[in-house]
Amino acid sequence: MKTRHLTATLALGSVAALALAGCASGNQAEGGSGDGGDKGTITLGFLPSWTDGLSTAYLLEDQLGKLGYTVEMQTLTEAGPLYAGLAQGDVDIYPSAWPELTHADYMKTYGDSIEDLGAYYDDAKLTIAVPSYVDIDSIDQLQANAARFDGKIYGIEPGAGLTKQTQEVAMPGYGLDGLELVTSSTAAMLTELDNAIAAQKDIAVTLWRPFWANDAYDVKDLEDPQGLMGDPEALHFLGTSGFASTYPDAAELIAGIQLDDAQYGSLEDLVVNEYGEGKEADAIDAWLEQNPDAFSTQRD
Repeated sequence: MKTRHLTATLALGSVAALALAGCASGNQAEGGSGDGGDKGTITLGFLPSWTDGLSTAYLLEDQLGKLGYTVEMQTLTEAGPLYAGLAQGDVDIYPSAWPELTHADYMKTYGDSIEDLGAYYDDAKLTIAVPSYVDIDSIDQLQANAARFDGKIYGIEPGAGLTKQTQEVAMPGYGLDGLELVTSSTAAMLTELDNAIAAQKDIAVTLWRPFWANDAYDVKDLEDPQGLMGDPEALHFLGTSGFASTYPDAAELIAGIQLDDAQYGSLEDLVVNEYGEGKEADAIDAWLEQNPDAFSTQRD
């Protein structure tokens, strides 16, 4: 297990995030492209502890800055306020949304005021996972083994779509009434996972793919024979209503971004782990050097 991964996530999980209505604009990350743009200001809203959005936020910050925009970074801790801010125009882009399944309820509430700017990754999924040394292989085996897990599954933020899917669909569907879903934060879940693996204890956690923790820790996804954690879905860039007409060149660039597993994995690893908090711009430079053709379709 690579302890640097846990350190990075704990640092990210401690980032203070305010509700949009009470948060001052101009929360520009150090080393970013938020100064000098002359085409206007674009605000990116993301959840730092959800590193898919963290990684793509800094990628977009770099690319939109090169188009001539001032980019402001807005951090939050829950998806609900982020969707509300996007719909209200307080945030211009959510750079890694799960609107098809995981965030479908938010889209039902706010979707009329949100534009889909395109999907950049097409095989995201929600999971319940255990360390590889645990000798069960399926979610439907958890109930009979609840005592081994101290009657707990460790989850992430209470407002996460993953939490809702696990708590309201998967656990009732598999009859997991002998287990409690413990929610707090992504960082807290990873701390529990880290401690359990160090002690070789049984633990079950909610995870998702793509997410660096699947590679950092020796874990396995439990089989989901009833498909209650949901089908694979795409990760999307979402914009506030009217974004594409207001910023057509930005919308064109965003619509052309497609990342495969290797590209996405290296992006997240560089931003979260190799460089870490405060050096995101350097991580993006390194990634672009390694992937020189990533945006060739937009720049031809």
